[in-house]
Order: sequence, then C-alpha cells, then structure tokens
Amino acid sequence: MAADERRTSVAVLGAGLIGIDLIDKIRHSKNLDLHLVVGRNRESLGLARAADMGCATACDGIAALLESGPVDVVFDASNADSHADHWAALRETGTTLIDLTPTQLGTVIVPTVNGGQASAHRHVNLVSCGGQAAIPVLDAVAQHCTPAYIEVVSTGASASAGRATRLNLDQYIATTQAAIRSFTHAHEVKVMVNLSPARPAPPFRVVMTVLAPDLCPGPVSAAVASAAEEVRAFAPGFAVNSVEVKDGRISVAVEVTAASGRLPRYAGNLDIINGAAVLLAEQHPGALSR
Repeated sequence: MAADERRTSVAVLGAGLIGIDLIDKIRHSKNLDLHLVVGRNRESLGLARAADMGCATACDGIAALLESGPVDVVFDASNADSHADHWAALRETGTTLIDLTPTQLGTVIVPTVNGGQASAHRHVNLVSCGGQAAIPVLDAVAQHCTPAYIEVVSTGASASAGRATRLNLDQYIATTQAAIRSFTHAHEVKVMVNLSPARPAPPFRVVMTVLAPDLCPGPVSAAVASAAEEVRAFAPGFAVNSVEVKDGRISVAVEVTAASGRLPRYAGNLDIINGAAVLLAEQHPGALSR
C-alpha cells in the first residue's frame, strides 16, 4: 500500500460488549486499520471472540498496548476507573485517545454538535450512550429556548449492559448530567437510567423533558427532526418517536436500534456510541491529510 493510502491505525482497549462491536465496525471501515485488541484476562471470552474474528490480541492491558508499538488512535472501551491511567500512559506518545467510558476527562465531543472540534484534541470523551442519543436533540431544542430544567430517562435492555457499564452507572449519570448542562446551559439537569430484564428485550429508548418558560413552540419539531437526521449518518437506527410541545414544556422520545450485523437490534445504546467513536477516528487528522 502506498504511503498516501495508509489507513489510520487503531487499537481497542477492552473486549467486552462495546469492544467487540467496535472491532466489527472498524473492520468495515475503509479508513481504519485495527492493530490490536487488548484485554486484561487472557482467558476472557471477549479476547477469544476477537481472535476468532482474525484480530491480533494481547492481555495485560495498557502495558501490552505500549509494547506493541505506536498507533494513531486508541479506543478506550474498558471502564471509567482505569481510564485516567490509560491517558497518563498515552499522553506522551502522540496517540489520540477516544474515551467511551463516562469519566468527565478529555474534551467532550458529540459529533453532530461539536464534532468539528475533535481534530484539535488528542483526548476525546464521548460522554455516554445516553448522552450521544440525547444531546443532539437537546442542543437543537436549546437553540429555541432557555431551558430551566431538563430530565433525561434512558431505558436499555439488561443484556446490552456489560459488567463495566454496571460498575460505572454512577459515573454515567454524573458525566451525562454535566455534559447536558454544558451544551444546553440548563439551570438544572437530572439523568436516570433503567436496565430492563423484559423479554423480548426492549430497544434503547431515551425520553427527554425540557421546561422552558420562554419556549417558542413553532420551530422545535423541525429542529428535532433535523438533529435526528444528522445523527442517522452514523447511527442509522436513531428515530424520533414523539415530540410534544405545550405550555413551556417539551417532551421528546427517541429510540435507537442497532444496525450492526453483530449486535442484536435492541443494543442501540452500543451502536450509537461506537458509531460516534468510529466516525471521529475516520476524521483523525492523519486520515484527513491523505
């Protein structure tokens, strides 16, 4: 392959539910070259699956990644408690770190809202799956009012939430609230998460309620529809189920189904954050310069 055709080299830290879907998306990208999948436990099912998919794998975490040689982009799909150490290890290497854990570290990026800023930063945070689903809509709404209160309730299937997600639920809520507050300047934000064991498994749903005394109802529905169309560029299963605007109150319900061949349809929470991560990697400065 000629030098000017070199794809962006990437590695995945973490071989859980998010990591395995990331692998599949990377392998379908024309711009990305998967260098390594790294876990901590040599006997983990995720690393075995990655190896079965033809990927180079290693255990021993970040140390194994550093020993394998430099890459352009690392996706951190591990857990929030480990992420600070991962960034400390990669900070001086020149690698871009895309954080899929809810840490509040790095520059918060939501592709359709401020994705143009991503190339200027080497440490990027994707908030959470709920944040990626809600913030494009809430940002669109906030262009037409001054939100006094925002409430976001996310419901996902239990089967789509791995161990790291469950361990990080407190960070998930805090990080999503902080990001929504930053993007919308709402005075008060509340985020709630439900993991449903129902059968059949429900799709990922996010319901947003916005209270805004200066609400101008006319343009809101069109703004939400436009925001959703932009999100569908990297998460085709993103759909707005309802928009209600009345008496200073806006209620928007969205549903995200997975479009990936390896993900069940109900795992839209994984599909949307991984789609955002791969999109940002494909826009890495090295790729854009070729």
